Amino acid sequence: MLRNVQKNYLLILFPLIFLQCSSETEKIDSEKPNIIFILADDLGYGDLGCYNQNSRIPTPYLDQLAAQSMRFTDAHAPAAVCTPTRYGILTGRYCWRSRLPVGVLRGYGRALIEENRKTVASMLKDHGYETGVVGKWHLGLDWVIKPEYQDSLAGENIQMNDVGMVTEVNPDFIDFSKNPTDGPLNHGFSYSYILPASLDMEPYCYLENDQLEEIPNDYTLGNDLNTGYTGAFWRPGRMAPGFKFDQVLPRFTRKAEEFIKHSNRQNPFFLYLAFPSPHTPWVPTAAFQDKTEVGAYGDYTAMVDAMVGKVLHALDSLQLSDNTLLFFTSDNGPFWTPELIEKYNHRAAGSWRGMKADAWEGGHRVPLMVRWPGKIAAGSRHGTPVSLTSFMATCADILGIDLDDHSAEDSYSIWSLLNGSRAESESEQAIIQHSSKNYFVVRKNNWKYINGLGSGGFSEPSIIEPGADDIKGQLYNLDTDPEEQHNLFSEMPEKVAELSGILEQYKSQGHSRIL
Repeated sequence: MLRNVQKNYLLILFPLIFLQCSSETEKIDSEKPNIIFILADDLGYGDLGCYNQNSRIPTPYLDQLAAQSMRFTDAHAPAAVCTPTRYGILTGRYCWRSRLPVGVLRGYGRALIEENRKTVASMLKDHGYETGVVGKWHLGLDWVIKPEYQDSLAGENIQMNDVGMVTEVNPDFIDFSKNPTDGPLNHGFSYSYILPASLDMEPYCYLENDQLEEIPNDYTLGNDLNTGYTGAFWRPGRMAPGFKFDQVLPRFTRKAEEFIKHSNRQNPFFLYLAFPSPHTPWVPTAAFQDKTEVGAYGDYTAMVDAMVGKVLHALDSLQLSDNTLLFFTSDNGPFWTPELIEKYNHRAAGSWRGMKADAWEGGHRVPLMVRWPGKIAAGSRHGTPVSLTSFMATCADILGIDLDDHSAEDSYSIWSLLNGSRAESESEQAIIQHSSKNYFVVRKNNWKYINGLGSGGFSEPSIIEPGADDIKGQLYNLDTDPEEQHNLFSEMPEKVAELSGILEQYKSQGHSRIL
């Protein structure tokens, strides 16, 4: 009799225990934040009013976001050009560890993220997130090669031009009737709507869930080809019928809004929204033309601001803002020459030296704002140097996910900075940046080392070959010399040895994730 009573009691108790555990699991899942990472393209530190009070471009939505966020004043893209930065953000790994140690892909480049490499998307998907990417991919797609041209993928056929653009595949060899075999869906995204590369690179077409929306069987002769990569510049090449350059940014914004609106409310979502702007072509729609005093670039940047405003409005209208962790940043510094500074009296890189592609600060110092109401202090500011490679480990830290030793080797959590548990102070953490022409930068606290002379990028002088008795690199104290005018390389050999040693150590083994 007693045994039957105990048996009946357990039959009643087990469902209750199961329901309680299920309830706890649902509670934990409901506490996971939605995560949005908005990446602008070639947006400068000095373009936003919240970073540069002398900016001549109105950015009201981003300024408002800054007032609701923690704003980092010493944040850095891992590279001064786009492809390697995107690789670093999504994998938590410096791109120079990949098969692309220098340069950027074109639109026909092969998939860069390695098979089975964990990404922030795959990590979050494994922990119950819906994952989506909308916008510029620029990490390669394995286009299907016609059988007679299979040998064209041999390494000796890969070429790089003088600005670091890598050509791997001749588009005439591609069978566009078949969809690429490697894209975002292979790397943790459950939904994707992408442009293959930059908006000034063929093929000009969209892919949804790794399938071509339209075959790029039309052709464009290019536009503004003699402007020096400014204005409404795009290269000649294959294009989908009806492709409209000025409608790409609005289309991506709509797709992002739809993803947010239709995401499954039973699970949190992760959206990687990679705007193709204000990278060339500078093509603001009619509603934004002549709205600033900085020409088409300023108008296009104001349009980026408005599109961010639409995404923020979508979150507010769906009452998702309070439980959404939102990052906003840029993939590198602006393409903004001294001539453009003089013409428009606007410093897109702020007071920093140089521009996109450079080892100097203007090449890789970027705006970074992070918002999570109630968890991150609104209107706060942090001056500790941080890298965008920190994104993956930060998400893992927040969610209590352990990263193995073969994942996100160069990612480290900045959650203690974001939640205020660690004050701004000197750190033992060093971060690495990389220029378009293979210069490395080591940044530790206020010290900055560059392993070459010149900008290493687009600014002149780009590369200076040292003589036998000349110094070989650059060393700056950014606290006392933020504009990098006083090279201390010959005066402080011990500091040069320390930082160059860190570089060699990082090249060989990665580094700690703890900050």
